[in-house]
Parts: sequence; structure tokens; C-alpha cells
Amino acid sequence: MGRALRWGLTVLVAGFWLWYASYYTTIAVWELRKLFAWFALPLLAGALCLAVALAVRLLRRRADRTGGGAGPVLAWLGGLGALVLAVGWLMYGAYLQDRAYMATAQIVTEPVPGLSARSPYVVGKAQAAPHLGDVTGEIADITYLPDSDRFGALVERRGWLAGYEVGLVQEVPLGGSGRSQERCPFDVEKADARIGGWFGHNLGRKISAERRWVRFDADDAYVTCRSGTPVVVVPLKRQTGLLVVTERPAGVALYDGRTGELTVTSDTTAVPGPSYPLSLAARQREGTAAVGGFSDWWFERSGWDASEDGANEGNESEFTLRYADTSGGSAYVTPLTPQGDAGSVVAVSTVPTRHRGGTLAPMTVHRLSPSWSSPKALVALIKAEYRDVCCYNDDQVFEVVPTGGSTWTATIGSEQNIRYRVEGRGPVDGREATCLKAADGALIRCAHAAPGSPEEQELQRREQQKQQDAAKGGGDTGDLTRLTDEQLAELQRRLGDEFVRRLKSG
Repeated sequence: MGRALRWGLTVLVAGFWLWYASYYTTIAVWELRKLFAWFALPLLAGALCLAVALAVRLLRRRADRTGGGAGPVLAWLGGLGALVLAVGWLMYGAYLQDRAYMATAQIVTEPVPGLSARSPYVVGKAQAAPHLGDVTGEIADITYLPDSDRFGALVERRGWLAGYEVGLVQEVPLGGSGRSQERCPFDVEKADARIGGWFGHNLGRKISAERRWVRFDADDAYVTCRSGTPVVVVPLKRQTGLLVVTERPAGVALYDGRTGELTVTSDTTAVPGPSYPLSLAARQREGTAAVGGFSDWWFERSGWDASEDGANEGNESEFTLRYADTSGGSAYVTPLTPQGDAGSVVAVSTVPTRHRGGTLAPMTVHRLSPSWSSPKALVALIKAEYRDVCCYNDDQVFEVVPTGGSTWTATIGSEQNIRYRVEGRGPVDGREATCLKAADGALIRCAHAAPGSPEEQELQRREQQKQQDAAKGGGDTGDLTRLTDEQLAELQRRLGDEFVRRLKSG
């Protein structure tokens, strides 16, 4: 009786501890569930093989000498079948998982909706540090907040048993002079948890205690300032499926940086930024490899990859961009290339940054016509066609991102000052149609304007205006102060071309 009581108390205490340790049990369940999905059928095949072996052994005991030779044959057949099933499921299961993430995907030929260009991610990251002042912590995350057209920087406080120190929300304009910023400090006594913290200072532990069986990716979290109060937003995910385990959105966790209060909610309408996990959008985009059959998936003959060369290297997918209309919506946008060595961008995928419910957000793959060259080739083209503005000193070509239809935008400048942007439309009449604009979008000139484009119409209007001024005798440009920035840039270009012509002529 005493022994049974001791065993019962041990099991009860162990069960209570496992239930109390919600953070570790959540991690264990997630990992074991994924392992079970991969090895369920192989384990079943192994059990079947063992059952066949036992049955053969029993039959050999009961059989006469003439029938005893069938036992080894059945055992070998059972073992071979188990091995084939195990290897086959490991391959086919991955294909089924990609297919599950493709459930909400649509492949269309309609152009990408108009998107607003923004400052490059690396510029937002470079400008965060100078604005932190005497903050001693380290920047843990930089995220673009499309609702406010700003970048949020989350700064960790130094120390093992510490949380975050400050949140910084800053405006990094693509053109214009506005550079507003807001620093919202954390209450380090009340709000002392952070993602990846130790012991009771672990924000993941607090989330698991509030809602069990949900997890998150650290890169999905970001910070916003709400009336001077920092709020850490953590988009959450849950698991679904048995033999094919996939992830789904599960609301967001909001961590108040002043009170330390944690709120987990499925209502994401009031969240001041992306509420759909970026990592889940990336996984959906990777699932496009299964757009064809299993053989196409296995030999990588279908689907698309994110472009990983040129200016986008290291930040080549899931650009958070706002729609150009007045809807206020935004999307994770990725330029796609065919699988293999092909370098041209042939499609663009979009996944909304906001989504209600616990299902996958709809993903749309827009096929481009015409397609673009690869980002690496576009950078080389920009340097060749606009030598007078790119690239000197610390200037460089930053992100090449889709901005609607079949157009793309590349930004030129330094990490502290964006000076120009180049917009292109893909090959037109055998060459890339590109135009150089000021950072605020004002047209300067075009290396090759697409017929019928707004840029071509603007250049024609300028030419007609120039001819009219010349006819009226108003073509005097002696007073340079009367020239606009675009006219002055055009005059500088023509002067440089004339110098080159005269030097070549001797």
C-alpha cells in the first residue's frame, strides 16, 4: 500500500510539474508532433514488419518440413516493404506539406496592385542607432510598420535577467525632409521580460502561461509606441494536422512595456502593424514548389524561388509594402524567379499583412508580362545608364522591389540619405525601360521610356514646353536660380555629355 502511494504521489507531482511548466511542454509537444508526422508511417511499417516476423515464426513452428521455407521469404519481404514505405513517406510527406501551404494560393495573370515605395530596410536599420541617444542596450529587431510608414526598433537591455530598454519608432522618408521619431522607454522594474530571456524574464514563458500550445518566431515580433507606452507585438502560430503537420495563425500577444501586462487576443483589428506572421507568409511562398505534381516537385521543375542576388541579397523576400490606393492595406511582397539557374523575375507573390481567423491568409502569385531581369543585372544596368548619379563615395543601389503592375523600384544613395530612385517596367522594345527620379518621385530623365507610359508623356510635355519657350525667346538659362532641380540636373547631364564628346574628338 505504501509503495503504491509513493508511486501515485510521484506521478501526480510529475504531472503537475509538466502542466505547470507550460513553456517547456509546449515546445516538447510541438517538436514531438513534427517528429510523429515524419515517422508515424515508418514506425507503423516497423510494427508491421515485426508482426510479420512473429507470424512467420509461429507458422514455422506449426508447419511441416515442406512448408517451412516460406518463413524467411515473408520476413525479407516484410522488411523490404517497411524500408520502402519509410523512405517513400519521408519524401512524399514533405511534398504533401508544401501542398497544404498552397491551399489558399492563386496564380493569376493580372498585374500586381499598385504599391508604394518605401525606404530600404538597411537604411532604417542604419538610422536607428544615431537616434537612440544614451541608450546602452543593443538593437534586437527592426521592422517596417506600414500603417504609419515608419520603422520600429526594439532595444534589449544588457544583462541576463533583463528585458527591453526602449522602443524607437522613427520616420525614414523616401524623399522629403520629415524625420520625426518617438522614443518610448520600458519600465525595467515592471516590464522585465523579453524574447529569449532567462527564467521568469522570458516573454515566451509568459505567453505559454497565458495560452498553451501556441508558439512564435522571434523575427516576427516588433515594437510600437502607443501614447508614449511601448507595446511589443508578437504574432502567434498554432499547429494543425496529424500526418501532415502545418502551422496556422493564432492571434497576437501584446506586451505592455510600462505595466508588464500581457494580453493574448484573436482580435487583431486594433494592432498597429502586421498581425499575420511574416514567417508563415514566407513558408507559404516556399510551398509554391509544389504547384505541380510530385515528380515536378522532386526534380524541382515547378514553382518559384526568391531572387537571391544583387541588391536584395540578405533581404530578398517578404518586403512589407503599402498599397498605393487609399484602402490602407499592405502586403508581404516577394519577387520570384523560376527554380534553377534562371535569373529573370517572372512572378510576384503577395500575402496580406493582416488576416482574420485561424486559417492561412490568401496568397496570390502574379505572373509578370514582361518579366524583369534579375536584381543583380538591374543593378549593373543602373550603374551603366546613370553613371552621373551612381555610385560614388558611399552611395549604392539598395533594394529592388515590386511596386505594382510589372514595375520595380530601386533606391540610390547612402544609408543616411536616399537621393534618387530608378523605376523600371521590364524589357520594352528589346531593352529595359528605366527612368531616373528624385527621391520624392519627381522625374529627372529616362534612359528608355516605355511607349505610352506616364514618364514618356511627361518628357514629351517638357519637350513641347521647351520648344514653346524657345519660340518665345524664353530659352535664356543665364539665371540658374530660376531652374528647377530637374532642369538643373538635365543641364548638368548635357554639360557632362558635351565634355565627353569634345574629349573624344581631340
